[in-house]
Amino acid sequence: MAKRISTKAPRAWQRMLSGRRLDLLDPSPVDIEIEDIAHGLARVARWNGQTIGPAAFSVAQHSVVVEQFCARLRPEWPAKWRLAALLHDAPEFVIGDMISPFKAALGPQYKTIEHRLQQAIHIRFGLPADLPRTVEKTIKRADRASAFFEAIQIAGFSDTEARSIFGAPRNISDIALTVQPAETAQAAYMQCYQDLITEMGADRHTASRALKEA
Repeated sequence: MAKRISTKAPRAWQRMLSGRRLDLLDPSPVDIEIEDIAHGLARVARWNGQTIGPAAFSVAQHSVVVEQFCARLRPEWPAKWRLAALLHDAPEFVIGDMISPFKAALGPQYKTIEHRLQQAIHIRFGLPADLPRTVEKTIKRADRASAFFEAIQIAGFSDTEARSIFGAPRNISDIALTVQPAETAQAAYMQCYQDLITEMGADRHTASRALKEA
């Protein structure tokens, strides 16, 4: 008897704790919630979990560090660009954190899926789908600086090895990383988000008042 071949497309959506169903191949901004992002990122391990300590160093904790570094590098930035820094790895709340060598091996399809998710996330939180090049460049610089300090402090890299891979951070002072439990990292991520949203609201109010007074 001939075996029946299923023509049903494989499931491409992920159910979130909020009840949303996010399509990974065609993500909609309306299916994205900050609580889902914070919860997921706080439970995704950087360095594939190959870090010292009783808990994994999470993407949520890394994202807060990157936002802080961006604030140091660009103190004149409006809050929206620091929000973009906080969200720079947000797609990983559904696709996980893959180390750079594996991303390169997967090829362009992975980058396409990741980019679509990032665009949907940006739109959901009032940011341009694609960030200005100068903003992206600063966030990437802060990202590499965080990776450098993570590498030498908690991931077992020598200083020389980390410098050769990530480069030595410039104009960013050293930080002491203490790995946070998932619940702590999630709360810190949410607090950072709330602070930025409040600041963005204040910025919009000031701009609106300035226009009325002009």
